[in-house]
Amino acid sequence: MSPQSLTPEELGRSETIDRVPTRALLDALGKIYDLVLVTDFDGLVLWTSNGLTELCGGAGFHVGREAQAILPQIPDLPKPEQVFTLRSQLRQQGFLSNVRVELPARAGGSVPVEVNILPVSTHLEKRPFYVVIGRPIEECDRASSESHDELLAATLEASPEALLTVDARGFVTYVNSAGERLIGDDRAQILNRPVAALLSDAGDLEQLVSSLGAERTGWELKLMRGDGSTVHVAASAQLRTLPDGSFGGSVLHLHDVTAQREAAEALESRNAELERSNRQLQSKNAELEHGVNALAHDLRSPLVALLGFSRLLQQDYGPHLDDTGTHFVDRIEQAGRTMEDLIHDLLELSRIGQPGERRSLVDPKSVLHQLQAELKPRLDAAGTRLELPQAPPLIYCDRTRLYQVFSNLIGNAIDHMGACDDPLIVVSIVDEADRHHISVRDFGQGIAVENHERVFDVFQSIGVAADGRSGTGIGLAIVKKIAETHGGQVWLESQPGGGAAFHVSLPHA
Repeated sequence: MSPQSLTPEELGRSETIDRVPTRALLDALGKIYDLVLVTDFDGLVLWTSNGLTELCGGAGFHVGREAQAILPQIPDLPKPEQVFTLRSQLRQQGFLSNVRVELPARAGGSVPVEVNILPVSTHLEKRPFYVVIGRPIEECDRASSESHDELLAATLEASPEALLTVDARGFVTYVNSAGERLIGDDRAQILNRPVAALLSDAGDLEQLVSSLGAERTGWELKLMRGDGSTVHVAASAQLRTLPDGSFGGSVLHLHDVTAQREAAEALESRNAELERSNRQLQSKNAELEHGVNALAHDLRSPLVALLGFSRLLQQDYGPHLDDTGTHFVDRIEQAGRTMEDLIHDLLELSRIGQPGERRSLVDPKSVLHQLQAELKPRLDAAGTRLELPQAPPLIYCDRTRLYQVFSNLIGNAIDHMGACDDPLIVVSIVDEADRHHISVRDFGQGIAVENHERVFDVFQSIGVAADGRSGTGIGLAIVKKIAETHGGQVWLESQPGGGAAFHVSLPHA
């Protein structure tokens, strides 16, 4: 029995067509249930099944008109105001279960029918539409009096999984104790109801009703509980065959997966938040790099002039300057060189993590030997030995960034270890379970515990270098940012007088 087709002309008001359920849902409802009426939130009829039209002749249920006969007459209720009570109950709780009404019959008189009214929501509409599913009272009474398969009932009852049997017309004929607990209703309130009444989402309803005549496993539904709350379940449908070989409906297996769904949604939310944070960070980094580039461009011109004129002053007028004047010129040039280093380091800090870095497996031995040759004059001037690992493992990193890590850590040790009996710097690289552990250790004056975090901040220099120079305070900040953008971390172990060990961890590829 195919459901009615629906056109804008049948609707009467074309703007209501956006509130019509999907065609697949209407087809599925019409194939399973004989008496179906679909209305919008305000009671406007959107669709009726052929079975309802044949029974009632369409009286009160014309498409495009208000459903005046959803609750026209209630048997056993002597006062008409009790109809109003049921309408109020529908508005308050949003659904009605197993309400007995009398519908006008095509041939005259009325037909007693038991109806269930359920709200169904979609992702497109804020307000739900209503699906009214009915069954003649005589059919309900016959279904209630029919004996159940005792062996099947005993088997289902013993299962710890929620199980329901649904007849060929889509009504619940049995539910085990686990099903009662999952649905949150007494067995008497679940039996003889359309299984569709357990759902409130249009997509879930379409999946469930479409699966009642087929074997299906592993799909997810949002089940409506008796108290109005919802629970996510993994559902499977298994076909039943009656003793005479005819189709007997389905057995539904329902497994509560609310915890897993909430965990997945929480993970999705965290991932979305991380993506937003990453986009914000990338935007801030781009702003930082743009600002630093603009600042560097604006400062370089006067800086070049300052250094140039200081050199000319020293060359042309040096013989005419006394010791104080010469000292002042030297200080001007030294300050200019410091500013030049500061601009360079700021640019490098802003570029870390930007597109263009090429991460690969890098041999740190070649990087360290190159750096050792470049630092030889400073090492010799400080009387410091540099001990490098003999056969270090390959490190997954951008080669330029790895060079900067070693350069800043070793340079920092040369400048700040201070006077000690054994001026030695030891570089170590250890391959751990999921990351490489780099350490650069000296045996000098050490660093107070309260400064262990501060030394990695921008512009936080830990002191004056042995040769009297003052650093830019950006070198260790560069090391920290390189480690973090590569998914690693950086930390310091040190005590005053006990040397300092800077550690960097970088994940494997």
